Amino acid sequence: GMTNSVEATDCSSNEAKLQDEEPPWPSRFTSQLREGYKAHSLLISMVASIILAYVYPPLGAHYLHPKITSTWVSVMLMFIISGLCIKTEELSQASHRMGFNIFVQFFNYVVVSLVVMVFSRLLIAVDFLPQSLADGMVICSCLPVTVSMILVLTTSSNGDDAAAVFAAVFGALTGTFVTPGLVLTYIGVKGNIDIIRVLIKLSIRVLLPLLVGQLLQKFYAPTQDFVAEHRKSLKGVQEWCLVFIIYCVFCHTFETGIETSVESLLLMTFLQIVVLISVMALAWVCLRVLFRDEPKLCVTGLFACTQKTISLGVPLINAIYENDPNAGIYTLPLIVWHPMQLVIGSAMAPYLVHFVKQQEDQLGRKPLIVQKLSSESIV
Repeated sequence: GMTNSVEATDCSSNEAKLQDEEPPWPSRFTSQLREGYKAHSLLISMVASIILAYVYPPLGAHYLHPKITSTWVSVMLMFIISGLCIKTEELSQASHRMGFNIFVQFFNYVVVSLVVMVFSRLLIAVDFLPQSLADGMVICSCLPVTVSMILVLTTSSNGDDAAAVFAAVFGALTGTFVTPGLVLTYIGVKGNIDIIRVLIKLSIRVLLPLLVGQLLQKFYAPTQDFVAEHRKSLKGVQEWCLVFIIYCVFCHTFETGIETSVESLLLMTFLQIVVLISVMALAWVCLRVLFRDEPKLCVTGLFACTQKTISLGVPLINAIYENDPNAGIYTLPLIVWHPMQLVIGSAMAPYLVHFVKQQEDQLGRKPLIVQKLSSESIV
């Protein structure tokens, strides 16, 4: 019995030693990979879906019946989930900031799109960028603000949460009409686009599911518990729906033949980053002039003025340009803009927190307890 207990203590001391030592590099590497994927799962999945589409386009162009599965089922599922998650009663809290709300929506829809429109036409005029990518930049600039990303970044930067919720929900509800209007005003009707049919399609695919989700949330009691319990899974379902839509769009694009070079794509990526930083700088200057004594609003406005939603963006492009072989190319500038706004926003968050604290100290305000908002959905 004695020897057994000695062996046991030896084993336990060996285990303790092993725990103190670093885990072997393969397991460290895999855990780092896992963490990296978790942090950037949407971007990685989107890139992977585009590569898969390139490998064998007919799968997503025909065999998976994208006309039903991608353009209808996936889009409607995404927006039912958004409807379940968006809390519209919070709109009333923030609606008293009317001047701020109007400025933010005007800047996001009109100022950003005008800047990009002028810039992209210059690029076409000097033959610097192909028409399809330049048009994609314009389409991206006409989109409304994100829903979850703006809440996450506003909260982590100590901005005004209620104002962020209003901007996000208002954008999600108006984008269905405003974006097609702006796109067709700027780029004009290419091919046989029937604007009335586009609006009807978007109403059925986007607004109807949003409404169904909202009604379930309001009038069917178990819904709220279900959403609270499965919020992470619901967000995952939305992401996979979006990735599937992008996959099908690119299968169609690769099958009909892609008319753009790698150089053009890299150039467009660089230009999108320059444009994003420029409109953020412009928005910040305007906000500091108009809302000088409202540091929290300035922080929220910085994100609300310049962010663009990918989960409404891709279905919108798909609905407007359903039969256009360039539909995939039109989504590329947005696929660049979307992760960049998160990268830049996250990098700025600590500086913005410091800015708010400094300004509120100068204005002699007591810091409010920041209430953490959960990221609602990826729209």
